[in-house]
Amino acid sequence: MENFRNYYDILGVSRESTFSDIKQAYRKLARQYHPDLNPGDQAAEDQFKLLSEAYTVLSDDEKRAQYEKFSEYWQQEGFKKGQGKSVVSDLFGGRISLEDFGFGEFPDFNVFVDQLLNRRPPRRSASDDDGYPANTATYSPPTSTGRRDAEADLTVPLEKAFRGGRERIRLEDGRSLEVNMPAGMVTGQRIRLRGQGVGGGNLYLRIQVDPHPFYTLRGNDVYCRLPITPSEAALGSTIDIPTLDGPVRTTLPQGAQTGQVLQLPGRGYPVGKEGRGDQIVELEVVVPTGLSEREKALYEELRQTERFRPRADLFT
Repeated sequence: MENFRNYYDILGVSRESTFSDIKQAYRKLARQYHPDLNPGDQAAEDQFKLLSEAYTVLSDDEKRAQYEKFSEYWQQEGFKKGQGKSVVSDLFGGRISLEDFGFGEFPDFNVFVDQLLNRRPPRRSASDDDGYPANTATYSPPTSTGRRDAEADLTVPLEKAFRGGRERIRLEDGRSLEVNMPAGMVTGQRIRLRGQGVGGGNLYLRIQVDPHPFYTLRGNDVYCRLPITPSEAALGSTIDIPTLDGPVRTTLPQGAQTGQVLQLPGRGYPVGKEGRGDQIVELEVVVPTGLSEREKALYEELRQTERFRPRADLFT
């Protein structure tokens, strides 16, 4: 089928994988292909977008069920039949039966995914100068006349949710609005737009913050897992740690271990108008692969001379 993408293959997981398996695979691959770590590499950026799309679908039970049912409909190789959920929420809060869903209305896979993720093909706006496409808010106004409030869903990247600012959004009824978004938005937050509803009523934007491959929000603290090299861990080093408002140079202590935690005060998510949470950094010592001959020789020399015996106590 045209454009079909096997999200399980993209993330390198099986169809029986749990949410935890999917999240772990996504975070590992997203770190590898993140545009910030591959500047100027269009292939890496495209793969990162593909990973994000796969994770967004497979990490949500209802979207995953619709995806699997759609895959069965098109009889894609590698998918078993009859294992998806039979009923899911539709795009506007109602309930539909997957067996009755009109999959035939989608000319290709991209159209199906666009509807599944409540998105439209990206289009740049004059106000979008930060490299992100303009947002589309999923909005279905009532057909009745008169003054009424309305609601719309708006999904934003974590970086935009963090800093806020002017944002141009498009509503499904064709309108385009420029909104001053507050800093520190969180999933579930509602933002009121006076007079933008039906007949002069209010429009409420329901915020959904996209999952991020590197940062995880826990209250107002930002958690991340930072890879470091064996030499950085053993000898200590001065390293740059990514934060939501730019890199922070920090001293890494000698003998750093996987699981060791560093805390960056005031580098977390906004608290009220002035405060910030902390950024909690968990270290991960990563062993290199694909060593050069020179590197192999140095590691061999180290092995012959080092006195460190981490398993010595296991045999006493």
